[in-house]
Amino acid sequence: MAVLLAGGAVTGCAGSGGDEPALKVPGAESADAGFARDMSVHHQQAVEMSFIVRDRTKDEEVRRLAYDIAQTQANQRGMLLGWLDLWELPKVSAKPPMAWMGMGDAPPGEDGALMPGMATNAQLERLRSDSGRGAEVRYLRLMIAHHKGGVHMAEGCVRQCAEPAERRLARGMVASQESEIELMTGMLKKRGATVS
Repeated sequence: MAVLLAGGAVTGCAGSGGDEPALKVPGAESADAGFARDMSVHHQQAVEMSFIVRDRTKDEEVRRLAYDIAQTQANQRGMLLGWLDLWELPKVSAKPPMAWMGMGDAPPGEDGALMPGMATNAQLERLRSDSGRGAEVRYLRLMIAHHKGGVHMAEGCVRQCAEPAERRLARGMVASQESEIELMTGMLKKRGATVS
């Protein structure tokens, strides 16, 4: 009996004939598994930052953007973790983040952030302590950097991942996050601020 999985791959289930094909899964240290693990961590922080700013400003434009980012990235994170479950692969690796991209020996992001583009604990604390325009500007700057790191990682998956559904998701991430970077740059300009 053939089954169509959420990822789009056709696989077989054990049947009485015993000649059904087995589920082909990526290796634990493959680009597919590495991207799923690392991007789920990356996305979780974007969701966290979005919920922080939602509570720190009354500006409807920023709150709407934060809601959209939180919902989109939470949904995508669920897909990535679901694939790891489907493949029966660990959600953590002994290798450094982004090693699947050949970046295992690269230094982490700015000021010890886990991955490029991710905010540090100190930056998150400053976001939590800001309010109004200050919180909006800090959030937009942090999220632009976050998206740039996410785009870089998603482009790595487009080049290296073997699973077609995962590559499609990564291509969609590149397009949507580049569009949001442009939007957020304009939002900073409206607030008399620059990206850095």
